[in-house]
Amino acid sequence: QVQLVESGGGSVQAGGSLRLSCAASGRTFSRYTMGWFRQAPEKEREFVAAISWSGDNTYYADSVKGRFTISTISRGSGKNTVYLQMNSLKPEDTAIYYCAAAGKDWSASAVYAYEYASWGQGTQVTVSS
Repeated sequence: QVQLVESGGGSVQAGGSLRLSCAASGRTFSRYTMGWFRQAPEKEREFVAAISWSGDNTYYADSVKGRFTISTISRGSGKNTVYLQMNSLKPEDTAIYYCAAAGKDWSASAVYAYEYASWGQGTQVTVSS
């Protein structure tokens, strides 16, 4: 099992920026996909962004494209940290953001939550108008 620990959430005014981090530890995969999802109150969890193990492939939800950037840095021994840089934040970006890991190669199904076996505890992002 992979342990994921998110950090970097907080409160910001509309137009501001935040950077979320997700540190992976424990069992590691030789190939994997990492994703960020979010869940607003009384709404279903939705896909935000995903990245392949090499960092060569990324995909974004239309609602965040051009404003958010996902990236990954290897810390050696198969451990990676995944970042989500969020710029031009809007009140509708307010949600709990979750980091997730899938022990499989990149594929088009990276947008689906059921593809991910490991999840972090979530970090709150609040954007005020």
